[in-house]
Order: sequence, then structure tokens, then C-alpha cells
Amino acid sequence: MFRKILIANRGEIALRIICACKELGIATVAVYSEADRNALHVRFADEAVCIGPPRAADSYLNIPQVISAAEITNVDAIHPGYGFLAENANFAEVCEASHITFLGPTPEVIRMMGEKDRARREAASAGLPVIPGTAGVVEDEHAALRQAKEIGYPLMIKATAGGGGRGMRIVRSPAEIAASFRSARHEAEQAFGVPDVYMEKYIERPRHIEFQILGDRHGRVIHLGERECSVQRRHQKLIEEAPSPAVSPEMREAMGARVAAALEKIGYSGAGTVEFLRDAAGEFYFIEMNTRIQVEHPVTESVTGVDLIKAQIRLAAGEKLADVVPAVVFRGHSIECRINAEDPETFAPSPGRITAFHFPGGHGVRVDTAMYSDAVVPPYYDSLIAKLIVRASDRLEAIARMRRALEMFVIEGVKTTIPLHRRIMDDPQFRRGDLHTGFLDHLLDSPRR
Repeated sequence: MFRKILIANRGEIALRIICACKELGIATVAVYSEADRNALHVRFADEAVCIGPPRAADSYLNIPQVISAAEITNVDAIHPGYGFLAENANFAEVCEASHITFLGPTPEVIRMMGEKDRARREAASAGLPVIPGTAGVVEDEHAALRQAKEIGYPLMIKATAGGGGRGMRIVRSPAEIAASFRSARHEAEQAFGVPDVYMEKYIERPRHIEFQILGDRHGRVIHLGERECSVQRRHQKLIEEAPSPAVSPEMREAMGARVAAALEKIGYSGAGTVEFLRDAAGEFYFIEMNTRIQVEHPVTESVTGVDLIKAQIRLAAGEKLADVVPAVVFRGHSIECRINAEDPETFAPSPGRITAFHFPGGHGVRVDTAMYSDAVVPPYYDSLIAKLIVRASDRLEAIARMRRALEMFVIEGVKTTIPLHRRIMDDPQFRRGDLHTGFLDHLLDSPRR
């Protein structure tokens, strides 16, 4: 087992990793920017090193500074959390060269799954279903029209580089191909410096469902069930739950086994998430893999009883899956709401000083946060300030528990998304579990009841 781990992150995930390390008897080192000097992860770690100014590029994304902090504190492993350097293959390689264990998969696997085209090819080769589409870049409008006929309508023209919805166009008929192809290429070049696009079938009103996996360094991979992540805005998740209300136990086992087998072929180790779109007919289509722990990992922990952070650490230390997770048993239902420092109407960031902070408790309620009364939400980083997680015997009880927990969550001084979450919990469509990735847009466009 490791003696000392450096946490290359901040906020609630840094604090979450510190908790896991304390329970395993592992010393911890926090790194922090000047903006986070008074942060809780700095206070509760055994050691702390300032690595630069507030801007992430000068601190949390500064690989030489992070490695220097690791070397002067003599750590033997680095946990990257999520975001920042968590899926940076170059950082994983530098860790290896510095004889420091990177708590994640190999640099080659990170690189493979981080390139969209390559990840799609590797997933298909390993036996996962992928969305029908072109094999590579579409060269011109004539090729686009010809290949669109083979794919079928509606389809999506997508930039090969970047993300965030830029360089993407939905096409519903042959008459739209030429103009959509030209505009997608132009936008891609403006946004990413690369005009290349490809095409794939567009899935109408899909559900976003992901499978949590764990792999050891001895070639074995298991799944820990799925999470429903369809409540999102501009591809950013707001609410997650486990299990999905649309997945039966039989479907979970069949699809989970398929995912685990595919990741064994790829040679995956550590924690990871394989993400799918699920269409109205119940078919799954691979979209991407996240080679790290997810923000929403607590809902999987709630229904399986498996501490995923401790499992990550033990697996990276060389333990076998059979010893770390002897069995996976699913019990109850769990929901997570991401509480962001944002205006609940406009979603504009709302940084500032928290003047009052009281989080709910009671049976089946968990709050992951690094905030406190008089803490400052800085403008430099992600706006997530807390994750509110509930567990109950079934989904309706979980919704009721989440509703009362949201009512008891007091945050003053900054605006938060709590009012939006309360509105979602009261929505009949959400309560029915009738979800798709456009659910939130539809709710926001609807008149308030």
C-alpha cells in the first residue's frame, strides 16, 4: 500500500480523496493555488504546497509545479480526481518517468479513449455498439450527400476536434446537407483551427446512461451498474441517479457484462465510466469513455456499498478485484443533485463569499462539499459547490427525500441552483422517469405551475 498520496485537485473531490486516504492510513499532500489558501482540503491534508497563482493554467494545470510538489514531499502516488489533469496522458507519462504511481489507467489507454474517432473504433473493435456513421473525415459536400444516404436521416455532422456543441449540425433531409456541411466546417475551423467533420446517425430524444467499471492490474474488469444522467444542460449534467428507471435487472447484467468484457480487451485498469445514448427502442450506442472517477460516483457507492475512491487506491497498489470488491449487490435507489454557484434562471456564474451555510442531514442524506460559512467561491474554477446525495428504498422515496433535503439546504451570499432542483423534483415527467437529454430545455421552456 502507498505511504503518501498527493491530490492534484481542489474542492470537494480533493476532500473526498483525503477522507478515503485517512481511512486507509495513508498520508496526504494537498496542492493549492493562492485563491485556495484557506480551502478545507488544505486544512485537512497532512501537508500542503502552494503551486501558483489563482488561474488554473498557472497552478492546477501546471504539470512541472505539481510534479515538483510531489517530489519535495516524497509521495509515491498522485490522485488526479476529476477535471484538471485527470485525463491528461502527458501528465500520466511524466508521473511514470518520475517513478510516481498515477492513480488511473495507463497513458496509452487515456490517449486512446480521449480521441473521439479512435475511441469509437476501439469500442467497436472490442464489441461495444456504436452509432452508425462515417469511417473517417467527410471530404466534401458530394461525399456527404452520398454517405448520408447510407447512414439515413436524421443525422449529425460533427467536428472531429473539440466539443461543447460547436461544429455540430443536425440534418433531417438531403436538401439540408450542403449548407449544413459548409457551416459546420466553417465553425469547426473558427473554433478549433481544424475544419474536418464526420457524420453519424442522430438519435432523437436519447437517454444518457453510463456504466461504472473497475479494473485491476491483473486483467480483470467488473461493472457496478449504470447511472442515468439525462438531466443536463448544454452537455453538462445536473442530476444523476442509480439505477436508471429505464434499465431492467436483466438489461443491466447483459449490458454490464458486455462493457466489462470490452474493457478487459482494451486492458483497462482503475475506475472508469463508459457512456452511452439509449434510443426509444432500448438500443445502446457508445459515445465516449471517461478514464477517471466521475463527479456522480456517490450514487453508485450508495446502491452498491463500494467505496470507489478506496477501490481506486487499492487497485492501483496492485490488489486484485476479487479482494477489493468480492461481490456487487444492488440495493435501493440514489439521486445526486449538483449544487452550483449559478443563477438558477440564467445559469450565469455567481462567485462570492458565502455568508451562511447549513447543509441537511438525516437518514439517507449525504453532502459532499468543501464549502463553509464565510468561504469564498472563486471565479476561476468550476461553479460546483456541493453534491447533495440521497439514498432510499425506491425511486419515489428518494425523490421525496431529495425534495425535503433541498428545502433544508441553506446557502446565502451567492445564488445557487437549489430552486431549479426543487422544481425538477416536483415535475411530473421527472417523477415518472420519462427522461431524455432534452428534458431540461423542455422544462425551462414550459410555464411554471
